[in-house]
Amino acid sequence: MEANVVELAENRVRLTVEVPSVDIKHAVEHAGTELAERTKVPGFRAGKVPMPVLVRRIGKERIYTEAVETHIGGWLRGVTASKRLRPVSEPRFEYELPASSDSSWSFSAEFDLQPLPEPADWRKLEVGKADAEIPEGLIEHELDVLRSSVAQLVPVEGRPVHEGDTLVVDFAGDQGEESRDQVIELGAGKLAPEIEQGLIGAKAGENREIPFVLTDGSSTTVTVSVKEIMEKELPPLDDELARAASEFETLDELRSDIEGRLRAQAEAECEVAFREAAVDALVEASKVEVHPVLVEERARILLANLVRSLERRGMNLDLYLQLTGQEAPQLVESVRIEAGRSIARELVLEASANKLGIEISDSEIDELVREQSGSSGEDADELVAEVWRQGRHEELREDMRMSAALDRICEEVKPIPIAQAQAREQIWTPGKEKPASAAKLWTPGNEETP
Repeated sequence: MEANVVELAENRVRLTVEVPSVDIKHAVEHAGTELAERTKVPGFRAGKVPMPVLVRRIGKERIYTEAVETHIGGWLRGVTASKRLRPVSEPRFEYELPASSDSSWSFSAEFDLQPLPEPADWRKLEVGKADAEIPEGLIEHELDVLRSSVAQLVPVEGRPVHEGDTLVVDFAGDQGEESRDQVIELGAGKLAPEIEQGLIGAKAGENREIPFVLTDGSSTTVTVSVKEIMEKELPPLDDELARAASEFETLDELRSDIEGRLRAQAEAECEVAFREAAVDALVEASKVEVHPVLVEERARILLANLVRSLERRGMNLDLYLQLTGQEAPQLVESVRIEAGRSIARELVLEASANKLGIEISDSEIDELVREQSGSSGEDADELVAEVWRQGRHEELREDMRMSAALDRICEEVKPIPIAQAQAREQIWTPGKEKPASAAKLWTPGNEETP
């Protein structure tokens, strides 16, 4: 959609949007279908009223009003997203109803915006950067993980549950919530410690009611039915394992490859942590303030994604909270903190890209999409065409601008030893308090612990 932005006052704009005829036609057809479901016309079943009959019955104006009112919000959201506009007030729309569903149509909307901050001089910032190190014992741990990956799970008979066993269980919360046939590995840290500990010693076919304390000091109980107990049979650590589980002929070659990959991973993780620390330092130095409306919108999206992820794995939110030992307000607050942090980063990076005058050409967007097509196995030309047809190129352009701005910031901040940066964080000064970091959200099948 074509759109024109006019600044009316500080942090307030008028956006005029040209809606293509194809979208108008779709909106009118959709509105007609919805109204046909709700309109009783003698001789026709609900939802089966032909459009000409419906127009005679309720009038063209009502159909077009329904079409506009049910779609204008989505059209506006699409345009503001593509232009990186962040409305923080209800829009005031101005328009006349479309004259026809076969021609384009325009509307305007006025609203307040989240202002971009003035980025601080990042060249004066000192940011902690860790040296890449492989923790002691990690190579052996990776070898054990490899052994575990090719190990066979065999049913256990004649003994109760031990730590490290893999179980098939049913969960039931104290409010009647249920989740069946969940596969869990004890010791993986995915469940509340009381639940894992409470299953030690259980036998196949046994039900256990396991109490545990929530963060607010209250207690709850979850009933766990142990349906099956399995353990892993690990192969010996030798050259045969290397040949069976990798492309290497000897254990020494495999060990050397693991060390190289771990070192590269450690370097990449240090770089990611440094980039995050750099942008967070710039957020703090620039005194970025995120409007509460944006924080709540982003938090709702994050929570909805979590709920969908749980539902795909046969678990509801109430049971998830019980199993992870959290209360709903605690989870909501942690998500809200993460939402505010992510928006603040976007704002300061967008402002920095503007300050640096960073521009991304169409050819650079095409090049990125073609690189991504190689990893996904899709046809490069088709993927490029699809990106432009869906209007996603502007979103990619802005993401690339912010990434380039972060590259520049990381080049120009002053790295200091991570221990020095952490020591500074321990020194309290007025106004230094920061909200607690948001907890990472665990979902069944996710290797991250809550």
